[in-house]
Amino acid sequence: MVKLMINGQEVAVKEGTSIMDAAEKVGIHIPHLCYLRGINEIGACRVCVVEIKGMEKLVTACNTICEDGMEILTNSPRVRRYRRINVELILSDHNANCASCIKSGNCTLQQISNDLGITNLPLIRDASKCVKCMRCVQVCEKIQDLGVWNLIGAGYRTTIGVRENNDISDIDCALCGQCITHCPVGALRERDDRIPFNEALADPDKITVVQIAPAVRTAWGEQIGLKDKEATMGKMVCALKKIGIDYVFDTNYSADMTIMEEGSEFLSRLANRNRFTWPMYTSCCPGWVRFMKTQYPDMVEDLSTAKSPQQMFGALSKTYIAQKLGVDPDKVY
Repeated sequence: MVKLMINGQEVAVKEGTSIMDAAEKVGIHIPHLCYLRGINEIGACRVCVVEIKGMEKLVTACNTICEDGMEILTNSPRVRRYRRINVELILSDHNANCASCIKSGNCTLQQISNDLGITNLPLIRDASKCVKCMRCVQVCEKIQDLGVWNLIGAGYRTTIGVRENNDISDIDCALCGQCITHCPVGALRERDDRIPFNEALADPDKITVVQIAPAVRTAWGEQIGLKDKEATMGKMVCALKKIGIDYVFDTNYSADMTIMEEGSEFLSRLANRNRFTWPMYTSCCPGWVRFMKTQYPDMVEDLSTAKSPQQMFGALSKTYIAQKLGVDPDKVY
């Protein structure tokens, strides 16, 4: 038997086993395009590259045989950077008309590109993908009552844009995300933070922290096919730890703090009721606070001054962890 380490896990495999097969044995998937077991193990696509500690060059996992004492990293910053470049080069010479492709939704290259966060441009809105269904216009106007989106132009030049040709950053958008949720195509999307997140994971000076909200606890297993009873908190925490998160906390703690802070503030105001207007509104959602400031500025004084549970947790976790470990709070990510 050959003994080696893959992403910090001890693995024992038979002699002659490839790195890819050894990784699969312990549940670590290495992306690949050209590999077919026993048929095509030539490393042509270079997507399955991994890093072996002490070796200058990256190697392909599909046709590199495990050796005793190897320390292998399948998702290091160097590996991700090289893998991303290889996939971008493949895409540059690939007909990426995915919408009309018979393999769309079941395409390995498409899946790998999505996993690597490869998109054309980091835009909030891509007009070339808009099908003018008017969903974003209607949901913003009839549900959110903000009217951020509107029809622009005439005839075949008609398109959807921010009202009065404003920039989205200059309009009173509450950033609620309802237009993104209801867009049936990819014309609207949220910002993708996976790249800075991966960079923080790989930075030895960064202490990475995750907070789990109630909605996340309920829904986290849906996308990976886990049933409600299978998607336990323990499994989620275990998964987060495996990808390199240092600390995992529950937002419930700071949600309780929000209730205490807002309750204390309410009692304080009630004792001096003539100095305030009523009722006192919660400030536990940044989107709600933004909406109030832009749409009802005369009522801002009625908002609680307490931070949201997420914001309270951010301040608390940075302070607590920094003091506990004796580090600069800026190192807590």
